[in-house]
Amino acid sequence: MTRVQRTVGLLCASGAFAALAPILPAPRVQAAQTIYNTSLPPVIRVAIRENNPSGEPDPRGRIMYVEAVPFTTYCEDVLPNEWFPSWHPEALKAGAMAVKMFAWYHHLHPVTIDGFTFDVDNTTNFQHFQEMSSQPTTNAAFQAIQKLAYTKPNGEIVELNYSAGYENDPNWQYRNAQKMAQWGSEYWARRGQNYLQILQFYYQNRALMRLP
Repeated sequence: MTRVQRTVGLLCASGAFAALAPILPAPRVQAAQTIYNTSLPPVIRVAIRENNPSGEPDPRGRIMYVEAVPFTTYCEDVLPNEWFPSWHPEALKAGAMAVKMFAWYHHLHPVTIDGFTFDVDNTTNFQHFQEMSSQPTTNAAFQAIQKLAYTKPNGEIVELNYSAGYENDPNWQYRNAQKMAQWGSEYWARRGQNYLQILQFYYQNRALMRLP
């Protein structure tokens, strides 16, 4: 709790007390958003940008509209575009958790650009979302972690960042950056690590929590 200090000025010449300085209100401290006070969102607002000449969503493209997408559908239509569906199931589960927590965090921190308010866009500015692109293997991975969350130990919802990394490499350099390497998740899964061990390798001071 922040205490407000009152400053009293002394008028040395007369010995009288000066008027009390104005008392400023204590700054508001926003409560942490946790799995205990924040529910998994039913929908997420996705800004759809123009495609580039190759037909891929352009991170710099004009925002055409914002679409409300069911949260589960969104995650299932992101995962196969960020993790190869042919990868090891444990790598896909680790990826599913990262996709889910990234989306949940940004749902709680929307942005407004060019008059559009949204949570994420459909490009690699956030996560690559492509409608109706879900695959059986990635859907199974998401279903396996659907009732779980990977948060701070107090349940605070945090962004789980990730990047491609290098193929056939543990990608140690990402460990100190609180970022998972996508290729690294496959590397460790092929060496017998389960999805929780993979998450623990890349993200420190985090805990696997069951949603209330």
